[in-house]
Amino acid sequence: MKLDRRTFIKGAGAGTATCALATLPGSLAAFGDSQLQGSAESVASICEMCSTRCPISARVVNGKNVSILGNKNAKSFGGAVCARGGAGHSQLYDKQRIVKPLKRVGERGEGNWQEIEWDEAYELIAQNLNKIKAEHGAETVAFSSKSGSLSGHLFHLAKAFGSPNTFTHASTCPGSYVIAAKAMFGGKIKRDLSNSKYIINFGHNLYEGINMSETRGMMNAQMEKGAKLVVFEPRFSIVADKADEWYAIKPGTDVAVALAICHVLIEDGLYDKAFVAQYVSGFDEFAKEVKAYTPEWAESISDVPAEDIRRITHEYAAAAPHAMVDFGHRSSFTPEEFEMRRALYAANVLIGNIERKGGLYFGKKAASYNKFAGEAVAPTLAKPGVDGMPKIDAKRIDMVDEQYALTWSSGGIYQTILDATLEATPYQLRAWVMSRTNPMQTMTDRARIVKTMQKLDFIVACDIYISESAAYADVFLPESTYLERDEEIADNSGNHPAYYVRQRVVETIGDTKPSWLIWKELADRLGQGQFFPWENMETLQLFQVQRDFDLLRKIKDDGYVSFGKPLMLRERGMVRDFVNTYPNAKAVDEDGTYASQLSFKTPTGKIELSSAKVEKMAAGRGVIRYREVTMKKADELFFIQGKVAVHTNAGTQNVPMLANLMSDNAVWIHPITAGLLKIASGDKIRIYNDTGSEEGHALVTPGIRPDTVFAYMGCGSKNKELARATGKGVHCGNLLPHVTSPVTGMNLHTTGVKIAKI
Repeated sequence: MKLDRRTFIKGAGAGTATCALATLPGSLAAFGDSQLQGSAESVASICEMCSTRCPISARVVNGKNVSILGNKNAKSFGGAVCARGGAGHSQLYDKQRIVKPLKRVGERGEGNWQEIEWDEAYELIAQNLNKIKAEHGAETVAFSSKSGSLSGHLFHLAKAFGSPNTFTHASTCPGSYVIAAKAMFGGKIKRDLSNSKYIINFGHNLYEGINMSETRGMMNAQMEKGAKLVVFEPRFSIVADKADEWYAIKPGTDVAVALAICHVLIEDGLYDKAFVAQYVSGFDEFAKEVKAYTPEWAESISDVPAEDIRRITHEYAAAAPHAMVDFGHRSSFTPEEFEMRRALYAANVLIGNIERKGGLYFGKKAASYNKFAGEAVAPTLAKPGVDGMPKIDAKRIDMVDEQYALTWSSGGIYQTILDATLEATPYQLRAWVMSRTNPMQTMTDRARIVKTMQKLDFIVACDIYISESAAYADVFLPESTYLERDEEIADNSGNHPAYYVRQRVVETIGDTKPSWLIWKELADRLGQGQFFPWENMETLQLFQVQRDFDLLRKIKDDGYVSFGKPLMLRERGMVRDFVNTYPNAKAVDEDGTYASQLSFKTPTGKIELSSAKVEKMAAGRGVIRYREVTMKKADELFFIQGKVAVHTNAGTQNVPMLANLMSDNAVWIHPITAGLLKIASGDKIRIYNDTGSEEGHALVTPGIRPDTVFAYMGCGSKNKELARATGKGVHCGNLLPHVTSPVTGMNLHTTGVKIAKI
C-alpha cells in the first residue's frame, strides 16, 4: 500500500476500504465528516504514542493535517520524534477511532454495540457500581490503568468510591527493576547512558523499544564517545547488531552471567573497596554467596564462554566508574526476576558507579536540588489534597503474601484480578473499571482473562479504540487523543529539575472527553463529586504552580523547562560547577564532592546486597543468589518476545500509518531448527503448548538460537473492532502460562512451545 498524504487524511489506512467495520457504531466514520480545527502556530505538548511521552511541538497544517515534531527545548530527547510519535496524526483522524460512548447490546465479546449519550453512560455505570457497592462492598470493584499520564485521576476515583484495588500495568512490564531498586537502594534509580564508556546489556533493546532520551544517549555514547557495548540476548536484535560483541545467551540465564561478573569483580579484587565499605550493607554475605558462581559455572548454564565473561568483566572494571550494567526494562523474563534484577544492580554497585557520570544516579527533583543549592533554583509543584476522603478498611486483593509487600505501592500485581474473580482469592471481585489498558494482550493466558471477563458482573472500558479487552466491556467511554487534551504539569527531572506539559493542539473531534474529565463527571453521578473540587485542568495547573501565572505561562510556551545545572553527588566536576553557580550551596567534602550526602531509603541507610527486610518478607531471599528454573519441557523450544520500533506493545496496531508499516509478526526460527521441521521462510506454521495455540508464518534466520523462537509482541488481536489488527500474526499472550514471579509479582514472558508446519 502506497504511503501518501491522501491516505492519511482519509484516515482509512491500509486494506480497510472494504472493511465491514468502517461504520462501527460510535466510530469517527459513523460520526460523519468533522473538520480539523486547531492551532496553526506550534503548540508545545507531550506525545503519547508510547509510555516515554516525549516533548513535542505540533500544529495544524492547512486545516487538513497535523505536523508533529520534537521540542527543541528538550535537549536530551534531541528535538525529535520516533516513527510512532510521527504517526500521532494518523491516530487522530482514524475512521475506526471511537468518538461516541457505547453500550453493549449483545453477548460480551460479540461485537454488538449501540451509541449512547454521556448522560446515559454515566447513569448506567453509576447504577451498576453503586448496586455492587451496596450489596458486596466497594472493594469488589477493581480499577486499572496504564501507569503515567492521568492514571492518578482514575485511582482518585477508586479511593473516593472506597476501593483499595487499583492497579497499573507494572507487573506485566517494568515492575521487576522498580521492585529490585526499592529493595536495594530504597527507590528508583536512573541511567546516564550518554556518558558511559562501557555498557553491558542484557536485552534492553533501546534501538527497538525506543525511549528517545535513553536511545539517543546510548547512540551518543557509542558514536561520539567510543563506548563499548556488549549484549547478552538470545536473538540478534537491533541493539545486538549495533554492539561490539553479542552473545546468544540461553533464555532465562541472564542472572547466572550477572552473578559470574560479580564473582570476578570480587575474587579478582576489581571492585571499589572504598565505595563498598562506605555505602554497602551485606557485602560479606553476598561475597560468600557468589564465591561459587564462577564464569565456568555460568558457561555451563548460559552457553556464554567463561573466558569471555572473565575478559569482559576486567574490561568493564577498567572503565569504572564510567561504566554500567544496564538493569533493563524487558529482558528474558524468568520466574526469578527479583534475583536477576538485583544481580544486575549489584554489578553496578561493585564498581562504585553510583552518582558518577556514565553510571547510575538518583533523580534530582526541585525540593532536594534546592536544598543543595541553598536557594530556590527550581519551583516546586504543589499536589492537590482533598479532605474527608473515605477510610478504606478492606485489604487489596494482592495482599495474600507478605513477600509481595514492595509491589503494593508500586502498581500492585495486576493479574490478581483474575484470581479474585475466578477463585475468590482472597475475596470475590464483581466489577472492573479499566482505562487505557489491554490485559488481553499484556497479561498472560488469554483464555483465563476471557473467563474472568465473562464472569464479572460489570465492566467499564475507557480508551481510544475498542481494544481486545474493551471488546468485553458493558460500557465503552471514548477518551480524547493526546492531541485533543490538556493535562497537569509533569515532572521530568533527571540530574537537574525539569517540567513539561501536555496541551491541546486540535479541537475535539467527535464526542470524546479527556479521562480526567470523565472520572470527575462519573464521580458526580456516583455521589463522590465533592472529592473532585477542581473546575477544569487550568485550575489544577494553577494550583500546581501556586498561582504563579508567569511560571505557568513559561512552561506552556516552552513546553519543556529545565532548571539549574546537572548534578551528580560524587562527580567532582559537576559539583564544582554547581557550587560556583550557587554561592549559598552546601559545603562540599574534602574531596570536592557531595559524597557524604549520599544516602539510601533502606533499613540500614545503605545499599543492601543482603537485606534483612527482604529475608523477613520472603525467607531465603535476603541475599542475592541463583535459583534454577524450568521454563519449558525437554521437547519444546523457548519462546521469547520483544518490542519493535514502529509499535507500542499492542497499543498501535490499528493506527493506519503504523499498520501500513507493520501489521504482522513473523516467528523467528533458526535454520537448523527449521530444517528439522521442514519449514521455510513464509511457510504457515502452528505454534502451540499446553496454554494455547496460534497460527502464523515463519521467518528463518540465523539471528536466533536453535533452541529458541521469537515474535514481536502485540499482534494477533482477536476482536473484530480492530479491523486492521484482527487475525494478523501470533497472539503472544495466548501462549504464555499464568505464572506470578516471587517478590516482584511479575507475569512470566518466557515459556516453551512446539512448532509445526501447516
